[in-house]
This record gives sequence, C-alpha cells and structure tokens, in this order.
Amino acid sequence: MRRLAWLIPAAVVAFAVIVLVARWLRELPEVAAFIAEYPGGTTPPDGSPVGIPAWLAWQHFLSAFLLVMLVRTGMLLKSGVRPPAFWTRDNTRWPRTKRPPRRLGIPLWLHLVVDALWVLCGLSYIVLLFATGQWVRVVPTDWGIVPNTISALLQYASLDWPVEDSWVSYNAAQLLSYFAVVFIAAPLAIITGLRLSPIWPLEGAWSRVVPEKLARALHYPVMLFFLAFTAVHVFLVLTTGALRNLNIMYAARDSEDWVGFIIFMISVVAMVGAWLLAKPLVLVPLAARFGRVQGVRPPQKR
Repeated sequence: MRRLAWLIPAAVVAFAVIVLVARWLRELPEVAAFIAEYPGGTTPPDGSPVGIPAWLAWQHFLSAFLLVMLVRTGMLLKSGVRPPAFWTRDNTRWPRTKRPPRRLGIPLWLHLVVDALWVLCGLSYIVLLFATGQWVRVVPTDWGIVPNTISALLQYASLDWPVEDSWVSYNAAQLLSYFAVVFIAAPLAIITGLRLSPIWPLEGAWSRVVPEKLARALHYPVMLFFLAFTAVHVFLVLTTGALRNLNIMYAARDSEDWVGFIIFMISVVAMVGAWLLAKPLVLVPLAARFGRVQGVRPPQKR
C-alpha cells in the first residue's frame, strides 16, 4: 500500500508530462509536416481480407481469458505460500515416462494446465492466421511502418487519436504492438515457462540450452509486458469508439450497436468467476481426475 501511495500520483504526473510534451511537439512545423506525410496508418497488400472473421473474435476472448488465468495462477505461485495439496501424474496413462513423475503443488499444476491451453490456443491462432490471410493485419510488409508508428504514437500521446479503421486494417502502432505480442512476447513466455517447468530436463544438453537464471530473469518481465499491453489496449478500446471496437473484437461485425458490448460483459463475468474459483482447494477434485492428490490441508487463516 505504501508503494501505491506514491506510485499512483507519480504515474498521473508522468502521464500529464507526456501529454504536454506531445502536444508541444505537434505544434512544431517540422513535426506537423512529418505527421502530414506519415499519418500513422497502414495500407494492406492488394487482395488482403477485409473484416474480422468469427474465429478471430473467439480467439480474442479465449486468449484474454487464458491470459487472466495465467496471471492469477502466476500470482498464486509468486505468493510463496505452501501449497495446500500436491499432485502427481498417473504414469500408467499417457504420457508414460521412464522416470517417475515429479510431485507438483496444486497451484503449479493449475498454472501448467492453463499454460498448455494457452499454447494450444496460440498455435491454432497462428495456423488460422496464415491459412486465412489474416496475417497481413499483424505482420509488417514494408519499412513505412517505422515512421508511421512514430507518428501514431505521438498522436496517441497527445490524446488526439490517429485516424483508423480496424475493420479494414490496424494503424502502424497497433500492427507493431500486435506483432510484438504474437511473435516475440508469446514465444518468450512459452520458452521461459517451459524452462522453469518440471517438463524441462534437469540434466543433459537441454538443461544448458536456456540457462535457468536467464529464464527466471525474463519470465516475470514478460508477464508485466502483457499486463501493460492489456491495460493500454483496454484503455484505447474504450476511448476510441467503444461500441464499434467491441463489436469488431467480440462480435465480428462492423456496427455501433450493443451486441459486442454485451458479449464483452459476459466475458468479463466469466473472467471474474474463474479468478474467484481458481483456488487450490476448489481445484483438488479436478486435479484428482488426472493424477493422485496428496497432503490436502485446510487453508491457513492469516
């Protein structure tokens, strides 16, 4: 709480300074000419698909839901509290291994389960992205993306939003940020997460491919990047035409009615419910279906 006491005012002051500096820069003739030449948009290649398909709207909900659960389970692990129960995989069923399975705390088991679902969701997204041609939305195809991104970021910082039409294509800043999330941050999260998990061999060549110290140093900052991206993403969605944005993202339709908003609110309820239910003792019966649960003890009062 003491940290928040100064962190929140500091963030507000920093935000105000950024806005004032950006507005001052935009008044300079050279900067104004730069923005006029590079307005911040992107031109999709000829033949690019227009609109958001239904599968992409579903992927958006699933990835957001699983990301929330990854944060929730990561916080359970980060708390350092002794697990209220332990889970051991049933080695008589697939996948069978020569070595006996390692015992895991229930929070770690849940984190790994959510990880696996998130990876499967991501792999299906990548396959569909390239199979349907939607990849042009999130992969840069020319160097004009660089000056246009600078222009878009300056316009965002000044609170004078760049012109965009997400139904047709993302602006340069959006495109690069989505590219970073999908093709840089997500693979880093997966690789470092695997390295820190019981799945990774403790001995041999594989144990030296990615040093454990490096994986620990990267895994948590990557999670913070996802949280920062999500916070900015939600803020811009709600402040740059909320109804249309939510329709595009959640209902796969280009309109300004309340359908997307209703679906969004249902997804928020689902996330909050899953967050509250993601307690180790609540999950013990589920974990017991896939292995042996031992050492169950009641939660400790603080």
